[in-house]
Amino acid sequence: MSILIKNATIINANNTQKANILIKDNKITQISSAMSDADRVIDASGKLVMPGLIDMHVHFRDPGQEYKEDIITGSHAAAAGGVTTACCMANTKPVNDNPLIAKYMIQKAKDCGLIDLYPISAITQGSKGERLVDMGKMLEAGCIAFSDDGLPVVSSDVMRAALEYSAHHGSFIINHSQDCSLCRCGHMNEGQMSMKLGIKGMPREQEEIMISRDLLLAKQTGGRIHTAHISSAWSLELVKMAREKGINITCEVTPHHFTYDESALENYDTSYKMSPPLRTKADVEAMKAGLKSGVIDVIATDHAPHSKDEKNSTFEDAPFGITGLQTLVPLTLNLVRDGVLSYEDMVRVCSKRPAEILGLDDRGEIAVGKLADIAIIDPNIEYIFDDKLNFSKSVNSPLFGKTLKGANVLSIKSGKIVYEWGKEF
Repeated sequence: MSILIKNATIINANNTQKANILIKDNKITQISSAMSDADRVIDASGKLVMPGLIDMHVHFRDPGQEYKEDIITGSHAAAAGGVTTACCMANTKPVNDNPLIAKYMIQKAKDCGLIDLYPISAITQGSKGERLVDMGKMLEAGCIAFSDDGLPVVSSDVMRAALEYSAHHGSFIINHSQDCSLCRCGHMNEGQMSMKLGIKGMPREQEEIMISRDLLLAKQTGGRIHTAHISSAWSLELVKMAREKGINITCEVTPHHFTYDESALENYDTSYKMSPPLRTKADVEAMKAGLKSGVIDVIATDHAPHSKDEKNSTFEDAPFGITGLQTLVPLTLNLVRDGVLSYEDMVRVCSKRPAEILGLDDRGEIAVGKLADIAIIDPNIEYIFDDKLNFSKSVNSPLFGKTLKGANVLSIKSGKIVYEWGKEF
């Protein structure tokens, strides 16, 4: 099948141009002012045409907790959000620590046919933090990195070995940066707000201490470490310092950590309960500055669906987590409107850098010969994010029922239209 996208404002990480895009089969074959014949013509006037977004951090809960989400509904939510490549964390039930589980996840996503799914293998067997998985076999099965996300690797010796072995295999480690001895059974950021609300808090140092350890081990081993869902201003200072010293470290931030601060919890709304917790206004501003300066490499959603019953409980009993795939675009566009990012920067942190970090050199850019993964975004459309638009099984987002501005309106995956605004799958 051939597709022509005409009147396209093409946004790449390093340039913007107006042209027409011709797609044949699964590749971009022509970018020019020419109008070519095609089976389907899409008029992109007034829209932004970006490379398909790449989300390095999602939880599809499949296998084992499909009542929250599964690979099919997760793929639907991703495609609707303009995400054409997603990396699923390993904290499934059972844990993704053997090739059979990884292959199951990949095949189910292929059968669905909406996105490319790359499983992230557990670092340790059962994510218990003790014995490493067989990294070679997990990579052969199709995994793209290693993480016990949701649980930190507590043992420095185990993390050292993980960095050494992953580097040997040309891969990398994503750690959930949390010193559990400082958690103190907390449910939000420790500070004046937690004291005011009477909720046990977790200090930011739990994150900063673990990042410090990991960057030192990366220095020792020469391994590559990626810090997930960074949330503290000091954490960014540590990453910046490590980079200046030549340590191989990258990091990501979630939309909720550059959008909300701890004051959102004043009404005890469990939709705002997440790990790491929402920090202070100063930390939110630091996240924005880190994105603007390039210290933060990637925006990733940490899409973490939970059922209504689980979230509709006391604040202390409710699980951590927030959905994010379909709100990634409007929240990131808010940064553009506020002058924090340009459209080119948005592509850099949502597509180009993730592709580089993951080693996916066939995507992350709209260019001749690249995979035809494309998100067409309307930056001005206003709508209520509700049941009619939500494709996840879960609604644990404070944005549910709210008016948003900007959305992905059409997704192309490998030359196939997989989502159009207002249409069902």
